[in-house]
Amino acid sequence: MKFFIHAALATYASALTLQPNKQSPLTIDIKKSGNTEVKVSVTNNGPETLNLLSKGTFLDEDLPVERVSVFSNKGSKKIPFEGIKIRLLTSGLNSKDFLSLAPKETKTITVETAALHTLTDGGDFNVFAKGYLPYATGNSTELSGSIAYESNKLSMLVDGAIAAKIAKTFSKRTIIKDSCEGGNRNAIETAIGNCRNLASAASSAAASGTKLDQYFKSSSASTKNTVSSRLKAVADDCGGGSTTTTACVDTLNGCRENVLAYTVPSTNAIVYCETFFKALPGLATTCHGQDQATTVIHEMTHAPGVFSPGTDDLGYGFDAATKLSLSQALNNADSYALYANAINLNC
Repeated sequence: MKFFIHAALATYASALTLQPNKQSPLTIDIKKSGNTEVKVSVTNNGPETLNLLSKGTFLDEDLPVERVSVFSNKGSKKIPFEGIKIRLLTSGLNSKDFLSLAPKETKTITVETAALHTLTDGGDFNVFAKGYLPYATGNSTELSGSIAYESNKLSMLVDGAIAAKIAKTFSKRTIIKDSCEGGNRNAIETAIGNCRNLASAASSAAASGTKLDQYFKSSSASTKNTVSSRLKAVADDCGGGSTTTTACVDTLNGCRENVLAYTVPSTNAIVYCETFFKALPGLATTCHGQDQATTVIHEMTHAPGVFSPGTDDLGYGFDAATKLSLSQALNNADSYALYANAINLNC
């Protein structure tokens, strides 16, 4: 069953009105460089070299992840993202997964917004990037904290006819089918069963306000309703009322090193990678640890067919997720996964 909460849409619009975090050492500047192409420049204005997680974040130049958010209609409507949303194995990262930025150094990446968004209607669009970026200290690859980032809001006039000529990253004819067999199928079935149990328990806990202030910054009635409703939708989907496709064959080549799973929001397909089966326990025994059950929850929240709108990745891990504002946390996949883990283990 598909769920929709109108209040959740406000989390998107509110992102347009918040001011940049003046204490962040990162300056993010977005400039138009073509009809739908933009340049995103990241500058370290702090006194120390930063070792920033690039894989799966807006700094990733390889995977088709969401580097910028695109809005239309004066910021009231978020343009659906047509790429993938991933979950990383945070304990298995290596140096290739990071970007090192020395003081005053700038890194510029090019983003073709039309490759992963449909902009063929043309007109005025707003483009920006915002969230929390995990980092490691020195030359370490162990995440130790997160840094806030927020770009300028770029107003971009798009010629729809030209945008229509941009090649899409994924063809609409690409079909992802249920494809888990043997031991992988058994593991997935167990993980989905555990997802149902954890999400159901977390939904009930959220309805009563348990631990919401820590993970979502509020225990108001509306927060209880949104968190509880999304987790109930996840529990229902894992319980058999599935609107998602579960796959173990990497049709879209998203299962790169240390990628546990990814969701294709435009088709409600979830692909589980070999790392999911080889590196994760079925259920974590430590607070905020990654496991198969909460990875399923994380990915399920990305799928708009489960609960609309689907979540984004605004903060990976406990440190980044618990620094998010209320509106950001409600729209962050890992916040729900971490919350379910916390309820299960009484963290």
